[in-house]
Amino acid sequence: MPDLPIATPSLLFPAISLLMLAYTNRFLALATIIRNLHATWRENRDPLLEAQISNLRGRIVLIRNMQAAGVLSLIACTMSMVFLFFNYQPGGQVFFVISLVCMIVSLSLTFREVMISGRALDVQLGDMEKKAG
Repeated sequence: MPDLPIATPSLLFPAISLLMLAYTNRFLALATIIRNLHATWRENRDPLLEAQISNLRGRIVLIRNMQAAGVLSLIACTMSMVFLFFNYQPGGQVFFVISLVCMIVSLSLTFREVMISGRALDVQLGDMEKKAG
């Protein structure tokens, strides 16, 4: 296996940081939505709101797991750079692969969350169409 330069894992740092920022923004947006839905639900106990709240609970779990995988990716990437800095290629390569796997897990969870989010919007639009028609 060819040597892994220290610059290679350092390329992941900006990508991981941007992903973590995006995940945090999604989490904060969902938290606001949940608070607003909860206030509305307390007033009229609409069953559609209960379904939305249940959907949001699953999305929050996914975002938490996305963030965890992203953090693990960043830690593994850092460990890779430490090993490579001390010129220990096997450790650097192993941690770089771990970092990439964690990144793939994080991105896969992101894809799943986006799909669920899209379905939730479809439910909302369907309800609006029923009431308009």
